[in-house]
Amino acid sequence: MDPVLNPYSPGTGRPPAALVGRDAQLQNWQVALDRIQRGRTAQPVVLYGLRGVGKTVLLSEFARRATERSWIVAQIEGGAGKSLREALGEALHGPLTDLARPSAGKRLLRGLKTALSFKASYDIGGTWNFGLDLSDVGGGGADTGLFETDLRKLLHDVAAAATEEDTGMAVLIDEAQDLGADELAALCASAHTAGQNAWRCVFALAGLPSLPRILAEAKSYSERLFTFQPIEHLDELLAARVLTEPATAENVSWDADAVDHIVRDAAGYPYFLQQFGQDTWNEAHGPHTITLTDARVGAARGRAALDAGFFRARWDRATRSEQHYMRAMAADGDGGSGSGEVAIRLGRKVTSLGPTRANLIAKGLVYAPEHGIVAFTVPGMAEFITRQPEL
Repeated sequence: MDPVLNPYSPGTGRPPAALVGRDAQLQNWQVALDRIQRGRTAQPVVLYGLRGVGKTVLLSEFARRATERSWIVAQIEGGAGKSLREALGEALHGPLTDLARPSAGKRLLRGLKTALSFKASYDIGGTWNFGLDLSDVGGGGADTGLFETDLRKLLHDVAAAATEEDTGMAVLIDEAQDLGADELAALCASAHTAGQNAWRCVFALAGLPSLPRILAEAKSYSERLFTFQPIEHLDELLAARVLTEPATAENVSWDADAVDHIVRDAAGYPYFLQQFGQDTWNEAHGPHTITLTDARVGAARGRAALDAGFFRARWDRATRSEQHYMRAMAADGDGGSGSGEVAIRLGRKVTSLGPTRANLIAKGLVYAPEHGIVAFTVPGMAEFITRQPEL
């Protein structure tokens, strides 16, 4: 098949040609946007699941739909080398610059000045001015150095500006489990205040399965503040649609046994479906049909690509002792391992392995679904590890 026409797109956050199986989440987001724009409130959203299930894609679709309404949208990533203060300030600069104009209303001008003060709180040498003279405008004050106070001030004034523009404000944070405890606490408190006072502001967070627990530790009321939406692998029918719908748009069909082969090998994980679909397409002779033979070759090449990149990058980030720990986990597959059982396999005490476990969690390679249990954040990691030579 012509690789230029290949409709499959593996990669972090790259939108698939067919976004299937997420209708409920998209509908809920649409309702949230409608409610906020009508002056009502909407619960903040938390999307959580393993890596490769499409959380980032879904969050980006949320952002796109808000942007289509001309909302003020800030989409950021936790743990990307910036504090939440800095990442949020930078993300808001573009949308606010687009709104800045001499004829702006008082609330928009106030929001711009507050955004400038928020910028000054982490960058005293910043040169933002939005091209306007704001010296006689009220606002500002988001530079006290107290993050929760400054964040609440920023959100209040920017949301008020959005109201004046008859739009809304959306804050979307990927990899939210990597935010600091104080950042999460401030975010929860600000979202709580926004809801209590019906600010035109909606929040969506995405992260690993540990995110609900981490939020509960940050603020005890988070379980009532957010609506938690697990994002999981797709069932067989939905996974088949991921493969067949983009091909149909290119006048290409899949043989049923070819679809079954890829769906089975990908285990319903959207990232794997895109990888295997891409490699199968490139291997197929066509011109208009993908056969079981094509699928077998494509799945093998796709698995090799995952081993060389998706899995290898994570394995190589671990130290030798961390790799030993993960190898001991791999005996249990992807379902999770007891910390005590891992310690027994390694001939160590559980307490002595605490730092290793903590480092693996901090690197995002494993998470703790419940007390005393650890599991891989990436589906298929256990199988990959068993294929690696012993150290």
